[in-house]
Amino acid sequence: MITVLVVDDQDLVRFGLRTLVENEEGMALAGEAADGLAAVAVARQTRPDVILMDIRMPGIDGIAALRRITADPALAGTKVIMLTTFEHDEYIFDALRHGAGGFLLKDTKPAELLQAIRSVVDGGTLMSPSVTRKVVREFVSASPRSLKPHPELRSLTDREREVVVLAAEGLDNDEIAERLVISPATARTHVSRAMVKLGARSRAQLVVFAYQSGLADGA
Repeated sequence: MITVLVVDDQDLVRFGLRTLVENEEGMALAGEAADGLAAVAVARQTRPDVILMDIRMPGIDGIAALRRITADPALAGTKVIMLTTFEHDEYIFDALRHGAGGFLLKDTKPAELLQAIRSVVDGGTLMSPSVTRKVVREFVSASPRSLKPHPELRSLTDREREVVVLAAEGLDNDEIAERLVISPATARTHVSRAMVKLGARSRAQLVVFAYQSGLADGA
């Protein structure tokens, strides 16, 4: 059973998300919150598998709440999906950098949102298709970057580096496997090992590390 915490300052949005989760087989509502501070408190009480959290909220926003959640060892197993109304949200990359499992637009179709929940629980990453490459390219081209190689980058094998670069291109495990002529299970193993070595909380954060370390260029 996948437990989900719903966080949004709009009652109607929370109602819709709550109803969606409660009526889906294999999922259960862990709780709900209307602001960032309450989100952190409820998360610590319920330790949900997944948190659906709005980026822009009163009190502390979704990014600040995300930072507190990802810094809490007791919530290491909790995945966070950030929700936004805007395709061009300046907080999106910041959310990924701080460990969000991905982000979705609020007008995402219900079936896609439910699949997204299952995806992050299974160790995948997700971004709304319409904004994925835009976000990466805008981050890369926004200003000259001073690369900050991850301190554990040298611990990656050559194959793990290859896999991280392909993940940064947006390829899933099946596509990585096809590109490298390996099995999907092997690709997933390489991704998982790279995440452990670099301390990435999510596949999305692994991609961020790839860009910050200069392994990917966003071209």
